[in-house]
Amino acid sequence: MQEEVDFYVEAAKEGMDKAIEHLQQELAKIRAGKASPGMLAGLMVSYYGTPTPLNQVANVSTSDSRTLVIQPWEKSMLAAIEKSIFEANLGITPQNNGEVVHINVPPLTEERRKEMVKRSKGLGEDAKVSIRSSRREAMDLIKKAIKDGFPEDAGKRKEDEVQNLTNKYGEKVDQLIEAKEKEIMTI
Repeated sequence: MQEEVDFYVEAAKEGMDKAIEHLQQELAKIRAGKASPGMLAGLMVSYYGTPTPLNQVANVSTSDSRTLVIQPWEKSMLAAIEKSIFEANLGITPQNNGEVVHINVPPLTEERRKEMVKRSKGLGEDAKVSIRSSRREAMDLIKKAIKDGFPEDAGKRKEDEVQNLTNKYGEKVDQLIEAKEKEIMTI
């Protein structure tokens, strides 16, 4: 039964790790005034009728702090890449010169920066909800194990361990959001 309870704690930790990982991926998509290939992460392009991630049909890089350069492996993909950027409604306009697609990232207005900070905080709250959900599941399973004969004092220690993990991951979320907010608000 000890292994079973340890498994519950480990499963909660894995769930919390996934919440942090997801938050980091989502925060990378929020642009902070600087051009970053991460801005286009998750963008799907129609590759001969099949939705394909942009990074599998083109090389995405930055030429300077305000310009993204998308170099498709096949020139026939230029129009499809341009179209998918427009459809993604990212607030940026691609420019196709026949060889590559350039995207000039406009500087952010104060209002837009505040809006992005708000969005970041919302993503942070979503991550915390996911972390608390993992905690609740583990706590319920540990309580069930105690009812089924697992020693109560050992169960309490495992509950404390799960609570400490929850606190640690909650602080991690706060740090990530704080760093993103600082990045967004820095001009």
